[in-house]
Amino acid sequence: MSQTPLARAAIGGSSVQARATATVPAGGLAAAAAAFLIWGVFPLYLIGLAHVSALQITAHRVVWSCVFVLALLAVRRELGALAAAAKKPGVLLRLAASALLVSINWLAFVWGVNHDHVVEVSLGYYINPLINVLLGILVLSERLNRVQWITVALAAAGVAYLTITAGQFPWIALTVAVSFGLYGLIRKVANVEALPGLAIEMMMLTPIALAYLVWCHASSVGSFGHSGALVDVLLVVSGLVTATPLFLFSYGARQLPYSTVGILQYIAPSLQLVCAVFIMGEPFQKSRAIGFSFIWLALLIYAADGLWRARQHARAALNTDIDSGEKELPRSAA
Repeated sequence: MSQTPLARAAIGGSSVQARATATVPAGGLAAAAAAFLIWGVFPLYLIGLAHVSALQITAHRVVWSCVFVLALLAVRRELGALAAAAKKPGVLLRLAASALLVSINWLAFVWGVNHDHVVEVSLGYYINPLINVLLGILVLSERLNRVQWITVALAAAGVAYLTITAGQFPWIALTVAVSFGLYGLIRKVANVEALPGLAIEMMMLTPIALAYLVWCHASSVGSFGHSGALVDVLLVVSGLVTATPLFLFSYGARQLPYSTVGILQYIAPSLQLVCAVFIMGEPFQKSRAIGFSFIWLALLIYAADGLWRARQHARAALNTDIDSGEKELPRSAA
């Protein structure tokens, strides 16, 4: 039985819409969103480790993350994936760079939280999507449209205002933003799956972290085993709390468009800001609110422009597919 042109066009349109929906995998979307949720409330986890130095916490995160990830690979019988990933051209070099960047990010994050600068940490993650825009220009030779240039200018104005009113350079925020932006870019382009890549990163960092922890213990300045059972448990479990969102983020970043990841990561700084102001009692003065407003406005414009362009692209693709289907109707009619 032959189909009418209207029915064929409807089927063609439905197939395009289905393919457009499929371009954003539900699993990748859920993984990335869960990662940013965990990072958003992570400052609350660090409250129990407030008296432990940021460097020791970071070293424990590295060591216990390595243990957890290797154990997970062993349970899944995927340890062979490590050797396979290491043999791919350029992978080890890229993962060495991403390992360095993630360790810098962790150290800046923990130091900021433990020294009551959670608001500035959240500022760093608000700036991060706009750092991704700049990386697109500098690294990927992308060109910005007028709206994107406006968002970058607004964010720069916000950072400048916060710097002037605070009387000091927001180094914590910019360190967090730049290190995580570069980390995400490298993991996006590295030809390695999420879990093996994370395992290799942690294996590269663990010898250094373990050597530092041994030195701390020998020098009687180590916290592990000397600060109570709760601290020991929090340090060990920090490996699980650290590795889980990193794995989810790496998986989601490989599945999703980078622009989608950029929009989702607003979840983390928003939750961090809520934790800082309403739970941890950090001040949020008028001057900070004004500076943040510039950045929030930039992000709102950036997100709206990205969504509008994505819809325009999807609509154009739908129209093209329908037109092509109509041209083929005389030949395909029964």
